Amino acid sequence: MTPASRDMLHWLPVPQRIQFKIAISAFDCVREHCPPYFDNVCIPVAGISGRANLRSAEHHDMLVPSTRTQLGRRSFHIAAPAVCNALPSQLRSSSISRGQVRAGLKTRLFTQAYGTPLRTFVEERIILHLHYDT
Repeated sequence: MTPASRDMLHWLPVPQRIQFKIAISAFDCVREHCPPYFDNVCIPVAGISGRANLRSAEHHDMLVPSTRTQLGRRSFHIAAPAVCNALPSQLRSSSISRGQVRAGLKTRLFTQAYGTPLRTFVEERIILHLHYDT
């Protein structure tokens, strides 16, 4: 993919796209907007008796079940809480909307993948306008 098309289309590479999809699905599970079979995927550590006083409970982390195999780590029940815990605290806030999470997460993953921040549509229009005026 060329840098020009990457900047115009805002596509993420496959590994970051997978993280994006898992994180958005985990967000839906935390907000209880998921299908019934995902009800017990993202369990807050603070909601488990005996773990409410842990540092992870203060950070609003999710319980990541243990697994013995590499294949087990790829399952949604393991990957969703792990990806959710890796997000910065501002993206895990209870006051943030789904759209804000999507925008912030995509910007973060785009920067992680390419090293440059994601430009907004308005910034792209200004750059194109300046380019064609010269």
